[in-house]
Amino acid sequence: MPRQKFFLAILNILSLCLIIGAVSIFIAGDGYWIGFVLILLAALCLLSLIPFKIKIKSAQPDILFGIIDNGILAILAIFGGHFGGVAGAILGGVVGNAITDGIAGVLEGYSAEKLRLQFVPEERTMLKSAVGKMAGCLFGAGIVLIIANLLKF
Repeated sequence: MPRQKFFLAILNILSLCLIIGAVSIFIAGDGYWIGFVLILLAALCLLSLIPFKIKIKSAQPDILFGIIDNGILAILAIFGGHFGGVAGAILGGVVGNAITDGIAGVLEGYSAEKLRLQFVPEERTMLKSAVGKMAGCLFGAGIVLIIANLLKF
C-alpha cells in the first residue's frame, strides 16, 4: 500500500472512531434511540469506503463477523447486567466476546470462501477489514438494542 493511501486509511479509521465515540457519549442516556443510532453509524462506516473504491460486498465477511461478534456479545452483556449488575454485564461481555469470536470467525471464513467461489475479490486489506468489522459490530449491537427496547428488557 502506498504511503499516502496508508495515511488516508488510518485517517479514515481514526475519524470514524472519534465520530462513533462522540455520538455514543452524546446518545448514551437515551435508551430508545441507541440502537437506531448505532445502525446509522454502521452505515456511515460503510459509506466511508466509497472514496477508496472498495465495494461493500467485498467487506461482507468482515461485516458478518462484526454482526455476530457484537450481536451475541450485546445479548450476553444485557443478560449479565440484568442478573449481576455492572460486574455481570462485564462478565457477560467478556465471555460473550470469547464465544462469539470463535463462532464469527468460522462464519467469516465460510463467507470469504463463498465469495471467492463467486469470483468476488475479498482479499483482506487494512481499511476493508477494519471498517467492515466496525460496521458489523455497530449493526449487531444496534439490532440487539432495538429488540431489547421493543421487548422492554
